[in-house]
Amino acid sequence: MTEQQPSSAPNPKISSEPQQPAVKRENTLLNIGFNILLPILVLNKGKGLLGPYLEPHFENIAVPILLIALLFPVGYFVYDYFKRSKYNLFSILGLVSVLMTGGIGILEIPTQWFAVKEAAIPLLLGIAVLVSLKTPYPLIRTLLYNPEMIDVEKVQAQLEVHNSQAQFDQLLTRCTWLLAASFLISATLNFVLARWIVVSPSGTEAFNAEVSKMMLWSWPVIAIPSMLIMMFALLRLLKGIKQMTGLTLEEVMHGASDAKQ
Repeated sequence: MTEQQPSSAPNPKISSEPQQPAVKRENTLLNIGFNILLPILVLNKGKGLLGPYLEPHFENIAVPILLIALLFPVGYFVYDYFKRSKYNLFSILGLVSVLMTGGIGILEIPTQWFAVKEAAIPLLLGIAVLVSLKTPYPLIRTLLYNPEMIDVEKVQAQLEVHNSQAQFDQLLTRCTWLLAASFLISATLNFVLARWIVVSPSGTEAFNAEVSKMMLWSWPVIAIPSMLIMMFALLRLLKGIKQMTGLTLEEVMHGASDAKQ
């Protein structure tokens, strides 16, 4: 099916997105390796691997080991940005979280602030998602209803044909609340898990090991429930699009028709 031209979209804020060149896909293996596996390895094995090189220069080698571990996600953020010329809200918040973790360890800030930091970022993101509903640029259009994943132009054209825009806006609002709920759950679980696992004084080897354990457990305990809620929100969005426009999944999702063939 021939795609609609950008100039025919009813919503100018949305129509400008598809005109941008296609963005390279992120390398998932590199993402996991640099953001999770390598930092965990350094935090757990850093003393044995790097201790002989660091001990002559540092009285407390736990701090430089923490910094080396955090260099991997920071380096990946810079590499990915220059390679794909793109960053998103999640990658920025992830970088901020990494830098704050380093600051807590270096400055030896009381450990309980690590739990506050872990909860604050998803909580602020959830609040931002809700507040954005009152702006011309709701974050739901970035997180779920975005032109990289969904043929927004085609959907908008069919919504206009079926006179369903108001009903669709209500659907986006409901999905936004689901997203906000996922971030609230993530914030709560982050705080509980951090308070349970990370208890040693910051700037110590035990603190590094506990941060490593926190990173490992955060995926099954935090990421999976949040992702399930986000997937539920996406499915509700796609079901609503089908009901309001008559478009099939293959017609709505970019690449779905090619995958089916």
